[in-house]
Amino acid sequence: MANSVDEAKPERVRLVYPFAEGPTASVAVEVAPGVKWLRMPLGGRLAFINVWAVAEDDGYAIIDTGIGGAETVQAWREAFKGPLGGARATRVFATHMHPDHIGMSGWLTRKYQCRLWITRLEFLTCRSLAADTGREAPEDGVRFYRAAGWDAEALETYRARFGFFGKALHALPDSFHRLRDGDEVQIGDHLWRVVVGSGHSPEHACLYCPELKLMISGDQVLPRISSNVAVFPTEPDANPLHEWLTSLQRIKTQVPDDVLVLPAHNDPFHGLHARIDALVGGHERNLERLRKKISERRRVVDVFGVLFRTVIDETNRNLATGESLAHLNYLVARGEAERTRDENGVDWYRAVA
Repeated sequence: MANSVDEAKPERVRLVYPFAEGPTASVAVEVAPGVKWLRMPLGGRLAFINVWAVAEDDGYAIIDTGIGGAETVQAWREAFKGPLGGARATRVFATHMHPDHIGMSGWLTRKYQCRLWITRLEFLTCRSLAADTGREAPEDGVRFYRAAGWDAEALETYRARFGFFGKALHALPDSFHRLRDGDEVQIGDHLWRVVVGSGHSPEHACLYCPELKLMISGDQVLPRISSNVAVFPTEPDANPLHEWLTSLQRIKTQVPDDVLVLPAHNDPFHGLHARIDALVGGHERNLERLRKKISERRRVVDVFGVLFRTVIDETNRNLATGESLAHLNYLVARGEAERTRDENGVDWYRAVA
């Protein structure tokens, strides 16, 4: 899932988009020999997710799958009949565990009797979250959002909507083939290297093909929006922003700038290193504005205006809260801010002089 709340004053960077038009329901775009770009419907502001099909001897390896649901099922049926020429799926790769990436993996692997390829932490985390479907909202979660400054109405909305994650998935496969950082995997005619990042999700697998000069980046690097980097109730003291920024710098050292980046959202682009620099720089400026904001003590809900241009309401409050906490936890971990909890269970943050 990419960020659905806009950052304040996003960094502008000149990227090159080589394709004048994207794929349609009936036409895929070949981005390199044997590599096809397709789109699956997503709805909302993002509208669709990019998925990729790499030709193999007896069909296509599918990379990312779209969100679970009848509309995506129909879109895949049309894709296999049309753009993929009646071929079958040989295996399914998921860059990470968010429903728009893994949601159709169970349907595809069962239909074509093939295996899901994914990192271990992504698979296990997805299974854990899917198991919450049908549960009542846990008190840990209620305390977490109360600590962030949510009022009674917002907490009631959280209770009512809890467990949605699993509803966006077809039942996950019961087994998987593990991807590890640094693995070299033969997909079709070429070797692809697994480059793992974290912060947006626990063990996000990008796929880099040196020979084709391609990198399938999932949500780790996006050209026009920033990945959602958030703290969640399951690990309230996590520091995912540090993990994500460190991952971006690591990708910059491992993947050359001349690749064509194939992102999950927006269009394929050239300019990987410039985009990484822009993402890092944008978050550093966000952190500086946040330090100034918490020169006097603030709750999480008090800092939304520093980080986001969008109005925050019940549709995006949880993402804004998680992203704001990621920035605040980053400052706390670096000793640049302190957190105290009042008698009502609400956390207050103040910059350390």
